[in-house]
Amino acid sequence: MTIGFIGGSGIYEALPLHNTREVTVQTPYGSPSSAVTIGEFGETGREVAFLPRHGPDHQHSPTNLPYRANIYALKQVGVTHVLATNAVGSLREDLPPRTLVVPDQIYDRTKHRDLSFFGDGIVVHQPFAQPYCPAMVDHLSNAAEAVDTDAGVEEGGTYVCIEGPQYSTKAESEFYREQGWDVVGMTAIPEAKLAREAEMCYATLAGVTDYDVWKDDHEVTLQEVLENASANEDAIKAAIEEAIRTFPEGHECDCHSSLEGTINTPTEAIPEETRERVDLFVGEYLDD
Repeated sequence: MTIGFIGGSGIYEALPLHNTREVTVQTPYGSPSSAVTIGEFGETGREVAFLPRHGPDHQHSPTNLPYRANIYALKQVGVTHVLATNAVGSLREDLPPRTLVVPDQIYDRTKHRDLSFFGDGIVVHQPFAQPYCPAMVDHLSNAAEAVDTDAGVEEGGTYVCIEGPQYSTKAESEFYREQGWDVVGMTAIPEAKLAREAEMCYATLAGVTDYDVWKDDHEVTLQEVLENASANEDAIKAAIEEAIRTFPEGHECDCHSSLEGTINTPTEAIPEETRERVDLFVGEYLDD
């Protein structure tokens, strides 16, 4: 079992990984954000594969991130479970900056992103009612609550994913609050959808950096986001370490067979080029 970690390089560099190596993966969807760094976690012997979502120098905008290449690369190196981190704005008074949230729902407000590995002659209708793996949400929440930090922890809630890179307008922020959503960010989609298509268990730990712009006395700025993201790093690192250290060995989940029965196109009707591109995901489900 290899655990993938998608997040910032600051948190990765603080993880106790040794015997590390870098693997450059070529994918049918272009180049990933970076080479994948694989190492052994502490004394557990567990293999962890790290990929910086925005690249080593934060050079990829949320809209233009190579989401498909990133998930493909992790799948290629054997990842079965993914822990992610996000910086988010709070849509609730009781979720102040420097709170950690483990969402269990997503509302997609993106507009310009490739949302699937499939298409071009293969149609896949996959359930996505629970966008985050429920077992991973519970485990990550328990890990965040178990470590001794000053951060509050909220299990559950809806992450509304916006296109970015601009922050919300006040009207948008107030609308999100009226819907009862909890946090707003820019990177949950399509990452969570692609992880499900790749049959990976996936959950994220979101660090609150601001109140978005719905508060009358608050205007979100990059400086505030960066300052609070930095302040959140210790708590996030501790939670991720605990989650990896205590992860159940050999964990199996419905996520790992979530493509079963979802392919609506007969094998013989799928173009050969398309079949080759998606073989990593659906090869075992297609008749020879």
